[in-house]
Amino acid sequence: MASPRARPNKSERQSAQDDAERTADRLHSAAIHLLRRLRREDATSGLSAPRLSALSVLVFGGPLTLGELANAEQVRPPTMTRLVTALEADGLVTREPDASDGRLTRIRATPNGRTLLLRGRARRVAALTAEVRALAPDEREVLDAAVTVLEGVIDRLR
Repeated sequence: MASPRARPNKSERQSAQDDAERTADRLHSAAIHLLRRLRREDATSGLSAPRLSALSVLVFGGPLTLGELANAEQVRPPTMTRLVTALEADGLVTREPDASDGRLTRIRATPNGRTLLLRGRARRVAALTAEVRALAPDEREVLDAAVTVLEGVIDRLR
């Protein structure tokens, strides 16, 4: 018969909370630094980070109204209007009437916009792949397991 598990005392609970906070802080910092370094690959696209981000939402999220896109990007509609206008001028997005509500306009990535974004993503993934390949096999296994855990955390944050 298994012995009952002792409840952690206050000191042990505080230590576990401190460990969780330290891990969360390190993860937050690492994620920001990783994205900043990979963003260097975006310079060849010729687009600003806000335009690339909006285009990414449209490529991976499908056609959206201006308001939906502004909400997804956490900017005000006038800011999104300027971004979409610039993307449209570059031939990367189009505005189309909504199929079910003619009063609405949906913004859709064009084939050129999709290609530009996917090529940029491929460049970032290639740069990251080179670094992952440089790891020892056991480090790659640990990283793969960590990514699985991280995906679960991301799902719970939605």
